[in-house]
Amino acid sequence: MEIDDLRKLNDADLRKEYSESLRGLMNLRFRQATMQLANTNEIRKAKKRIARLLTLIGERQLTRT
Repeated sequence: MEIDDLRKLNDADLRKEYSESLRGLMNLRFRQATMQLANTNEIRKAKKRIARLLTLIGERQLTRT
């Protein structure tokens, strides 16, 4: 998903996407540790996605207060 697609999500969906991304990152790390991950760039992409989601969650919290 692009950042514009993420901005269209409501708060509950955004938090759900965040938790799924964290779980996905954990799975990528396990796969890397067991030498089953061929493309290690996926970890960097997952981290960036989590950072984007956290940024959007923070922006929404700031606009509400």
